[in-house]
Amino acid sequence: MKMQPKFQNSRHFKNYWEDGNGKELLDWAGIKPNPQNFQKFAPLYHKIDILGDEVVKETYLNLTYKEARSLIKKYSERPLSENDGESPNLKNFFFQLQKIPLWFDENLANVGARFCMRTGANALIILRDFTLMGGYDFAYLNKPLIFTGILKKGTVKRLKDTLEFWVHVTRENALKINSDAYQLIIRTRLMHSYARLKIKEKTDWDFENWGEPINSWDMIATYGGFSLVFMQGLKKLGINISAEEEKGVFHLWKYIGYLLGIPVEYLPENRQEAVEQFYWWTTIQDEGDDDSAHLAEALLRENLDNTIYKHTFQRKMLLNLHQSMNWFLLDEEINSRLNIPKPKKVFTIFPQIVKKGNLITQKIYLRNKVQYQKLVEMGSEQQIKVLSDYLKHTPKDFHY
Repeated sequence: MKMQPKFQNSRHFKNYWEDGNGKELLDWAGIKPNPQNFQKFAPLYHKIDILGDEVVKETYLNLTYKEARSLIKKYSERPLSENDGESPNLKNFFFQLQKIPLWFDENLANVGARFCMRTGANALIILRDFTLMGGYDFAYLNKPLIFTGILKKGTVKRLKDTLEFWVHVTRENALKINSDAYQLIIRTRLMHSYARLKIKEKTDWDFENWGEPINSWDMIATYGGFSLVFMQGLKKLGINISAEEEKGVFHLWKYIGYLLGIPVEYLPENRQEAVEQFYWWTTIQDEGDDDSAHLAEALLRENLDNTIYKHTFQRKMLLNLHQSMNWFLLDEEINSRLNIPKPKKVFTIFPQIVKKGNLITQKIYLRNKVQYQKLVEMGSEQQIKVLSDYLKHTPKDFHY
């Protein structure tokens, strides 16, 4: 039986696409979604990274953790060849990663990377308060987080992992074979496979409503958060995006998605394709539920739990600043559904201050290539400083 859109006539869906941030996306893309495209994308809801799963079965589920980690690390740090006496699955996995597709344009990806860097702290605000928090309102997307016990493992660590991944993959020339970013992508890909296999083994997963755990359509939607929704949020903060920068961001994340095992033919190359696919994906996502609200609460509480700032008053101020951004960026209905408290009145001006600062900064630094490069360097330094703080104040990595 073919899948059909479930929530296209639901209140939460209509509010988002007719009055909320979804309408803004449709207007920006200048498209009217074609109903025939739903069936084009629907099979992705039950498609998974088979190569990654088979490698996890042979390594992390078959060897000791130390042996498995050593084997993966070995070929993450140096290319695997036909002469290496490894299994066909391991070879196929690494050969796919090592094969640079003909469509990949490193110069264009670097344009996207430079844009990500030049947005500095703005990028981190959007990733946290718009992309991540807004993503919690898609109830089915978040079920793997609940089933793998992410709340028990700590939001500070999850933010550190996400930030570490994002910063590494969005630097210029970062995606070379065996680079630090390449190694992080491999770890992330195999972590997804491990989580999927454990969820299927140990939980009562609702395949009909939720698709496969960490399926390809959910993955595309997630990485749309790093490209489409990311740029939408930055526009709200007054960030100008050139046509070349926009194209570069989509190209960068298309290649990252390819490395993560997502079927490349479905990865969007522009905002029109991204909005079309995102629209139809949301027709099978229920509105935020109790699990969503718990995830949102944990993300807000991270401001108080994190020890980057020493004093309680500093942490409470940070919490209010993030809440002001949530209410500025997200639809009011989503903030209410996620139980995000309204910020104190004195903090509501913060997003406007940030926006005004960005408009002034861009007048100064977007005048020529030399100034642009200075902005790229300053923005990158901001992002790396935040990552450094998280690395210092996050508990050491655990393994499953």
